[in-house]
Amino acid sequence: MNKITSSICLLIASITMASHASANESLSDFQGPWFGQKTPGVVAELFAPDMVSVEGRYEFGISFSPDLTAMYFTTLDIIEGVDTNPQIYYSTIENKRWTKPKKANFTKGKMTYELLPYASLNDNRVYFTGRKPDSKESGVWYVTRTESGFSEAQRYELPYNTGRLSDMNQGRNGDLVFTNMSERKMYYAKNDKGRFLVPKPIDIEFGIHGFMSPTNDYLLVNARNTDDEQRKDHDLFIYFKEKDGSWSKPINMGPVVNTKHTETVPRITPDGQFLFFGRYNEPNGASNLYWVSTQVITQLKQQYFNR
Repeated sequence: MNKITSSICLLIASITMASHASANESLSDFQGPWFGQKTPGVVAELFAPDMVSVEGRYEFGISFSPDLTAMYFTTLDIIEGVDTNPQIYYSTIENKRWTKPKKANFTKGKMTYELLPYASLNDNRVYFTGRKPDSKESGVWYVTRTESGFSEAQRYELPYNTGRLSDMNQGRNGDLVFTNMSERKMYYAKNDKGRFLVPKPIDIEFGIHGFMSPTNDYLLVNARNTDDEQRKDHDLFIYFKEKDGSWSKPINMGPVVNTKHTETVPRITPDGQFLFFGRYNEPNGASNLYWVSTQVITQLKQQYFNR
């Protein structure tokens, strides 16, 4: 009997150890905010190399939850001879450690592409762009964060959520900003007590993939660098909101952010402290995620309004 009891105890112990090992395999070594990374200053730095910014893979369009305990970003694998599709990866904090990023697959295959996630500042949703060739359901979708994970993905039922709507995000007041990729034009929809008014084109000179600051006082876009006709790359530009509600002239964000490579898809963290963006600087043209303190924006704002 003692031998049987001992065998059972050993079996339970081995199962418990295997369970703990399996759980630990899903966790990274990173703790603390921002995926455990040392925060940057006013010069852009690579974000989480080898874990988020992976060599030989595109990464762009990152978003953090308002409480900074979840992270979502877009990836696109480079596989020679294979048509790959952009997908969203995510990581959350469990037992004070970040989980290793894994594919979200929010729509369970309903949409071929899932990209450009945005963790809302105003509700518990993660909005994203879902696309499938020749599908009328393409456009902005969302999932709701729950204690056990995510709800079933739903298409965002707005009358202007056409198949080419992308980059939807909001300020804290709930106003919507999005890009119509068919028109290569950005729109703004005012939130009137929970009801969105008819969206209007944003009156700016150029730019797409726009992102509104949490406090609605500036707008970030990317657009082709026009200073040198020989250059084909894109830079990040900023528009400041004037006192009358109009937008300033576009301001190039300068060499602490922009390089000879393309910079694209700017995103501001929920606390307004950091700017994230994609930089296409790998030899094969793939992009990595970079981040920089929004002190660079504060400096540009001071220069603009004190000129």
